[in-house]
Amino acid sequence: MANFNFNKVILGGRITADPELRQTPNGIQVTSFSIAVNRRSSSSNTEQQQTADFINCVAWRNTAEFISRYFRKGSSICVLGSIQTRTWTDQQGQKRYSTDVVVDEAHFVDSKSENPASRASTGAPYAPESYNPIPSYASSSDSAPKFEEMSNDDDLPF
Repeated sequence: MANFNFNKVILGGRITADPELRQTPNGIQVTSFSIAVNRRSSSSNTEQQQTADFINCVAWRNTAEFISRYFRKGSSICVLGSIQTRTWTDQQGQKRYSTDVVVDEAHFVDSKSENPASRASTGAPYAPESYNPIPSYASSSDSAPKFEEMSNDDDLPF
């Protein structure tokens, strides 16, 4: 049997509380939040019931900053990441377990007018360092890309 290890999670749901941005002692940004994900289940009388799973998530660095800036309680969010489990012993000597989704990417789901964060947001919009907007060419004098016209389509190999 081949060595096959795979840990990838895609979740879509609503944030249950406003994410708060914190910093570790080393200055790394982190935010923890929960996502409520609806799940349909059938009861014994074949009636569909809807329940919610509350899934703990943690995001680091730029992803943490992005989430804390643009998402609020009730915001729809789509996250991609991996599952991480932790164990520790509490002050009473009890062994504790935690399973979290470590978020690598976060995406908007709501339109801007539906997003609670867009109504409560203040300040400049978030723009990562690699942000490069697509230029618009409003007039013909702007230097739009030039495309070469092909004169004879008969020379194409297909």
